[in-house]
Amino acid sequence: MTSETATDKPAFPAAGAAAGLTTAEDWRSILTAFSHIVLVANSDTVDIGSLQAEYPPTALFVFFNKVYKVLDRPFLGHSLLISRGQPRGANIVYRGEVGEVVKFFPREYFLGIMNIRLGLEEKLNPAADFEGAPTGHLDLVGFCGDLYTEAKTPTSGFALALWLSDLKLPGAIVLAGFSAKRSEKWRVVSVHDWSFEQTFLRLFARLGKITIHGGVSANAYSRLAERFSEVPPAEISLAVAEVLSERLGNTDAEVDKLISLTNVIRSTDNFLRRLRPKFLKRKRKSGLGEQKEG
Repeated sequence: MTSETATDKPAFPAAGAAAGLTTAEDWRSILTAFSHIVLVANSDTVDIGSLQAEYPPTALFVFFNKVYKVLDRPFLGHSLLISRGQPRGANIVYRGEVGEVVKFFPREYFLGIMNIRLGLEEKLNPAADFEGAPTGHLDLVGFCGDLYTEAKTPTSGFALALWLSDLKLPGAIVLAGFSAKRSEKWRVVSVHDWSFEQTFLRLFARLGKITIHGGVSANAYSRLAERFSEVPPAEISLAVAEVLSERLGNTDAEVDKLISLTNVIRSTDNFLRRLRPKFLKRKRKSGLGEQKEG
């Protein structure tokens, strides 16, 4: 936890300060001291070295889950790890990856782990599951329920950005790598509404609630209103929606063609996947038999 100085400015939180925290006010007490809170998405666009160089030593860098996908060496800066609860608990716990992840955070810089959940079906893990790493919890069930797309679940980064903004911290909230772009390395999981999140975050940035690292590009569509000043904004919006609808319709038609063309490949793949468990079972039995004979 933090202590107050003679100037009433919160002292810098000690390493491991996340241990045992559970309420928004608990977390606010240690986050208030940082000049910047930089949320680092698991993205190809993130260059950790360049990113860290742009912010002062008083910045806190917040990482998510499997950080070995964006870090290739220990991170020498103030850090916090977000571990999202799943129906089976945190994935780094049930996959036995806690040690592999935490090794990237030297103890002298590491606040600890924030274990969060956003849905009733998600499970928080006891601190003991995180193998001695300082761990706090945050239950955000229902936090985004009044604004998020029905039947979809918010990403951890989106929920945390909104939650941090609600805390009204003195430091700047910075989003780095929140592009929602699919790549060879990263999947864009369909359980989240990426379009909604990107729209919300860009509007949030334009309101000054958060900062997007690298800035928000100018909206070319806003210039249409200037060029066609005699056309009502609603008509411009309808024209844009009409074009997007036609493009999506054309894309769907091409996707249908691709699905048809790959039917044989997918059937073969499914057949091989069904065979694999049987093959492994026979292999295990064969191995046991060899051991007995030996």
